[in-house]
Amino acid sequence: MAVHKTAAVVIGRRGLGESDRLVEFYTRDYGKVRGVAKSARRSRSRFGSALEPFTLGELVFFDTGRSELVRVDHFDILRSFVGAREDLGRLGRGAWMVECLGRLSADRDAQPALFRLLVRALDALERSSRPAWVAACFALRAVDLHGQRPRLDRCVTCGRPYPFADAGLDIDAGGLVCGSCRTDSDALGLSGATVGALKRLRTLGWEQALRLSLAASLEAELCAVVDGLIARLVGRVPHSSRFLAQMRRSLGRVAEPSPRRPGPAT
Repeated sequence: MAVHKTAAVVIGRRGLGESDRLVEFYTRDYGKVRGVAKSARRSRSRFGSALEPFTLGELVFFDTGRSELVRVDHFDILRSFVGAREDLGRLGRGAWMVECLGRLSADRDAQPALFRLLVRALDALERSSRPAWVAACFALRAVDLHGQRPRLDRCVTCGRPYPFADAGLDIDAGGLVCGSCRTDSDALGLSGATVGALKRLRTLGWEQALRLSLAASLEAELCAVVDGLIARLVGRVPHSSRFLAQMRRSLGRVAEPSPRRPGPAT
């Protein structure tokens, strides 16, 4: 039985049996890892609050090599990102980010750059007044790092250089399609402003992208396009997208949270 130690973020969890917990981590050195935390649901569990969603910690696990599941031995908190869970808007966007990452990523496919991106995104989510924009910036970079960046400079079917009218984003084809080639009704319609913003984002660093000022309507359109892009890449609408839609309907409009200063790690 091999023992492993790595930095990790909790990206999912559910009850298992009467007292155990099945936890999904995104780790720096091993990619996505799922493991069983014995007795984690008991009131006096040695894990305490360490296995809360979005928590960054030092994970120690045992791997027998005979199962997809590992045995979680320790998870010591490095940063809790509690601010990302205290506000409903941030919580919903954080849940969407980690669900998208979990669905895009294969088990045990180590991608340290994706791990660093996730930590940066959780940090931004905790302090930003634009959680939807943080999630969109995260998702676009995650798609790039997975090698699935859509082509935006020309029609991927006929080769016609952009710009052209009635542009659509065809995920299966791998990028933009012009009106003449847009026979797939499932293609995402894109305005010229949205294509321009997507191109601009590719030239900006992380912090620059987060600070990019856009008209509210354009930002909302971009976020909707990214949501559709992710849904098509993973083959289904994420559960968290449905949660966010229900939240918007029930509240009318979710007020964007005010910036906050991250609290100390617990």
